[in-house]
Amino acid sequence: MHILHLEDDALDADLVHREVARHEAGATWTTVDSADAFFDAMKQTRFDAILSDNRVPGIDGLQALQVAREQRPGMPFVFVSGNTDPHWAEHCLIAGATDYVPKTQLWRMPSALQRIRSTRESERLVWLTRARAVLVDAVKQLSLARSVDAIVEIVRHAARQINQADGATFVLRDGDHCHYVDEDAISPLWKGLKFPLDTCISGWAMLNRQHAVVPDIYLDPRIPHDAYRPTFVKSLVMVPIRGEAPIGAIGNYWATAHEATPDEVELIQALADSTSLAFENVALVQGLESRVQHRTAELEEANRELEAFSFSVSHDLRAPLRAMQGYSDLLAELTPPLEGEAATFVQHIRHSARRMNTLIDDMLALSKLKRAEVRKRPVSIGVMARDILASLSDTSPARKVRTAVDETLVAEADAALLRMALDNLLSNAWKYTSKRDDAFIEFFAEPQADGRLAYCVRDNGAGFDMAYAQRLFEPFRRMHTEADFPGTGVGLAIVQRVIRKHGGELWAQAAKNRGATFRFTLPADA
Repeated sequence: MHILHLEDDALDADLVHREVARHEAGATWTTVDSADAFFDAMKQTRFDAILSDNRVPGIDGLQALQVAREQRPGMPFVFVSGNTDPHWAEHCLIAGATDYVPKTQLWRMPSALQRIRSTRESERLVWLTRARAVLVDAVKQLSLARSVDAIVEIVRHAARQINQADGATFVLRDGDHCHYVDEDAISPLWKGLKFPLDTCISGWAMLNRQHAVVPDIYLDPRIPHDAYRPTFVKSLVMVPIRGEAPIGAIGNYWATAHEATPDEVELIQALADSTSLAFENVALVQGLESRVQHRTAELEEANRELEAFSFSVSHDLRAPLRAMQGYSDLLAELTPPLEGEAATFVQHIRHSARRMNTLIDDMLALSKLKRAEVRKRPVSIGVMARDILASLSDTSPARKVRTAVDETLVAEADAALLRMALDNLLSNAWKYTSKRDDAFIEFFAEPQADGRLAYCVRDNGAGFDMAYAQRLFEPFRRMHTEADFPGTGVGLAIVQRVIRKHGGELWAQAAKNRGATFRFTLPADA
């Protein structure tokens, strides 16, 4: 404990000190014997307790008690007096003294100081709990801060509240200067001003990468006294923001003599460390946002190029294709008709033109899927499957295909996109069963182990080798030759993109010449 002792009798002071030292070996003393010395000590030093005689030159004990109450609220004040009158002792206690010890009973001093220590420790724990709660709340807010302004606003208030200071300031390094960005104080300080690093205490804290505790600014050579004279500041603590290469500083100020305790320094430094992390988070988020914006711009440009390409495909490529189809049709209708190789060549041209036209349609459909929006609603997927199979049957009236469809099935999906996917799956089943006399196609649903419902298209057609299944959904990849089963290899790629846009999955199971089953899910909450 550091004790201020107001006593003008050197022998009495020595006796008190010796009695306390018997039980309090670590106590340090500042002994004053006059009013002037008492006032000077109160301005310059932080004490844990004050002991006072009834009177010293220039001031009596009760007056000293009043000064202590005004300048150091809550400071323990013990009378150590030669007056043994119990009524006087009671009068001192009523006036606000913490305790009263007669000089004839100095053996009571250690217990009096122990009570003071216990009380002050309880007060310290209460204060520390409150201060840590403020710090935790500030750290939470800083973790969500997304700009320097937000960080400054959070820190300037928390810095003052944590240590119950009369003022707090937030300083950022600006080259060789300290920029006093913002403050929270009982009266204005230096908000908006800049000072050279080597002329202010915040610069000292940054340059030396350590905190500065200043009990009296006018006794510290690191302080530019002229800059502080117009302010209320008498004491301060300044801590750097970031230990290595500090980027700023946070300061607490007091209007009365105050030596920041290790607890106060630790708490304000913890706030500064959290502030450093917040700055790094902001820099990271802003960097990510910049990259996202750059990537978004690239994607928008790519989409514009894709749209231009789609227009070119649909317009510029179709024009010569229409000419090829038109003139090949005219050649096929010549009178007299072409014969031999000429007729064969014309049929090849017509077939290739039709295939090219189909390929263009599939490419456009595939590209449009990237930009398509999913508008989900309940869709009677069973009825949709029945209608698609009916249309396929109308286009091939000579074929006899058995079908089985669960028409009660309903799905949450975009109706237009779902029809595109289901049409491709059922058209494939129709195509790959074309060489079987007992062709069979079915559409149903079955629950999965994870609780999802999978919709299934099954056929007994040509199937495929599962060793190549990983390539099945790649655009323009085909499992069969054009001569066996004509097509462009785009249909299953379209199906996969539709299902993925819905947040579902698509997979297949098959065996060569033993049919195939395609399953897909359509989660309602995607």
